Amino acid sequence: MSADAAPTESPPRPVAARLPFWRTALFGVQHVLVMYTGCVAVPLVFGAALGLDQSTIATLVNADLLVAGIITVVQALGIGSLLGARMPVVAGASFTAVTPMILIGQEYGLSAVYGAMIAAGVFGVLVAVPFTRLLRFFPPMVRGAAVTMIGLSLIGKAVSMTFEGEPASGARLALAAGVVVTIVALMRYGRGVVAQSAVLIALVLGTLVAAACSMADFGAVGSAAWLGLPNPFLFGAPTFPIAGIVAMCLVMLVIFIESTAYLMSTAETIGMPAEPRRFAGGLGADGVSAVLAGFLTSFPDTIFAQNVSLVRMTGVASRAAVAVAGALLVTLGLVPKMGEVVASLPGPVIGSVSLVMFATVAGVGIATLAKVDFARNDNLLVVSLAMGAGMIPIVAPELYDSMPSSVKIIAGGAITSTVLVAFTLNLLFNHLTPARKAEPA
Repeated sequence: MSADAAPTESPPRPVAARLPFWRTALFGVQHVLVMYTGCVAVPLVFGAALGLDQSTIATLVNADLLVAGIITVVQALGIGSLLGARMPVVAGASFTAVTPMILIGQEYGLSAVYGAMIAAGVFGVLVAVPFTRLLRFFPPMVRGAAVTMIGLSLIGKAVSMTFEGEPASGARLALAAGVVVTIVALMRYGRGVVAQSAVLIALVLGTLVAAACSMADFGAVGSAAWLGLPNPFLFGAPTFPIAGIVAMCLVMLVIFIESTAYLMSTAETIGMPAEPRRFAGGLGADGVSAVLAGFLTSFPDTIFAQNVSLVRMTGVASRAAVAVAGALLVTLGLVPKMGEVVASLPGPVIGSVSLVMFATVAGVGIATLAKVDFARNDNLLVVSLAMGAGMIPIVAPELYDSMPSSVKIIAGGAITSTVLVAFTLNLLFNHLTPARKAEPA
């Protein structure tokens, strides 16, 4: 909504009222429906990029849901005043980590991915409090460039998932296009939970069509167990390559930027003071998610924007409802059969859904960049060079083939290189040297 909209158009301010049990449960289910597809897309993209088999991807999905559920409960209810934002926010796997994790896995193996993740999680817990005092070094041009590059860097992986390494066929193209059109139609013309669940609805409909056209195979679902416990260190004892740790620590800072923006938005929506201690508790939970994910073979979590929007749309800021959502995610994470269902989704369906989500992530970054004062040439230069550096690994990945592994992991990732350039140039131009005087028109 624009700042100059009439007061009568504003949605009611959400209130943290005590709800009847049935309404608490209903809103908890709605939170899960809104974020579910975005959460499970991360292990699907990661598994497909590294060529993991369907059973292993299913295990990653279950671990992903389990960790997301645990961290969601922590964010909603808190652990004392030390951990958790104690706000109605939902946590889920962050797309930010996907590309660096793939690069680390390709170079050092999967055990290094999760060793680097554990180290980055410890780093995140340690810097959560100081980070809330350094937000001025992460203005919209740094945040916007990073988030835009997250979306752009993943679009190629969505296309690969759609065609699964096979030549483009009319049937696959038609199915993928149909899923995209369904999402657009539901989001444009749907209302309430229908619009919010557009991605999930399109995914289910697309899967049904694929099954009817013999383009889906759910044979492994029947043999999967109904109940299963986490499988710690699925890929062996973790290893800790320095380059991988540095790359994942940069990822953790980007996750902090994302989560801080959504915490600030939620606080503003529900009329809560923007307290640094509360924000630090929320960021600390993100760090703990990476440590826990490293042990359980999952992914670092961030606060999900779609659930922040849901609180504003419904006017319900119940932490109990969010805790119910977390409990549901934990339950789903303990059902291996559910993981197999997700891992068996046909490529054209999950690939086209991922394409929409990744493009939306890039769009969110562009919206953030719209807040930048580009009348100052320095700001335009910072964003331009950061985006240019980030595009190099996408359009010319072979450039880094002959470089040392450490350089390839840190600078050869689109997201990490974008963040490094944007942060460094912003620090140089806007903090360490005097600002240039504006030239007369």
